[in-house]
Amino acid sequence: MPRWRDLPEGLDPQVREFTGQLRTIVERSGLSVVAVADRTGYSKSSWERYLGGRLLPPQGAVEALAEATGADVHHLSTLWELAERAWSRSEMRHDVTMEAISVAQARAAIEQFDPAAQGVGARKNGRPSGKERSSVEPPEPEQPLVATAPVFSAPAAPPAERAPGSSGPPSRVSSPPSPPSPSPSPSPSGTGRKRVALFAGGLVGALLLVAGAVLLIDAGGDGEKRGQKPTTAPATSARQLPAGVKCAGEDCDGQDPQAMGCGAAATTTADVTVGTAYVEVRYSKTCRAAWARITRAAPDDVIQIKAPGTRGGAARAQNSRVGTDGDAYTKMISVDATARTTACATLTGGTRACTAPGAQG
Repeated sequence: MPRWRDLPEGLDPQVREFTGQLRTIVERSGLSVVAVADRTGYSKSSWERYLGGRLLPPQGAVEALAEATGADVHHLSTLWELAERAWSRSEMRHDVTMEAISVAQARAAIEQFDPAAQGVGARKNGRPSGKERSSVEPPEPEQPLVATAPVFSAPAAPPAERAPGSSGPPSRVSSPPSPPSPSPSPSPSGTGRKRVALFAGGLVGALLLVAGAVLLIDAGGDGEKRGQKPTTAPATSARQLPAGVKCAGEDCDGQDPQAMGCGAAATTTADVTVGTAYVEVRYSKTCRAAWARITRAAPDDVIQIKAPGTRGGAARAQNSRVGTDGDAYTKMISVDATARTTACATLTGGTRACTAPGAQG
């Protein structure tokens, strides 16, 4: 009879009662945790948490346990519903408690905050107060921030020449006219906009030409070919695996049946009793794989699954050794529905027996 650890302190009475019922059912069935995991399709570590009160099992696991042990499914489901409500209330109380702790910590942090110690008492929103602002206006810049084009004054009209023999000063030689002021160069932003507009217009024109060429080619094509229906791609032959199943066929070779989710819908196709040990060939039609299982065995007994080789190859086998709990199972071998597999047990006393070869159902 398995020895259970004490349930966690503070566990809700409804959850405690339900966990005790699960332990009682497992003890009365005589199954180990490994056997319960194999027959229900849920891992050994999950059942250790369920039976230890650290995690509430899902309803599917509870129903699978009832089917594997012959317990009353209706009675066990009723207890599970009460435990599930109590578990939800406990989680809600825990969330409220954590929220209250967070609020208290935030309030304490605000009360302990000292602006003067942070050196921000004289500032508001990152700017100095009005008293500290300088009343002196900044000086005007000596030069404009934006360069302007030079401005040239219009040339003065030359004075009229005096008539010969006049006593006035001689006339000045007229100066050449000043060159015209250069026109301001266009701004970089205006040039960039023009280039973008030109590029966009060219791109639209190229797309229109391509579309027109495609329409002309399609219109001039063979009428018989246009009337034909397009061929569809062949449907994929990949097999969709059910939820929770992680391998199928050759991908299951050497894999753990429980970890790959193959134990949930497995069936026993052959069995034999060796002394007090019970030996089975387990087969999963979904995973297309088989493995051997032994229960009520002694430590260090050996269990083996053996199957013919594929495509004329050598025979394949997987071995496992029984631990202190008296149960064990091998890794998987990929087989089809017609493969003839056998499970053999070798006891520590030297006795060896195998199941009769038989096709998988």
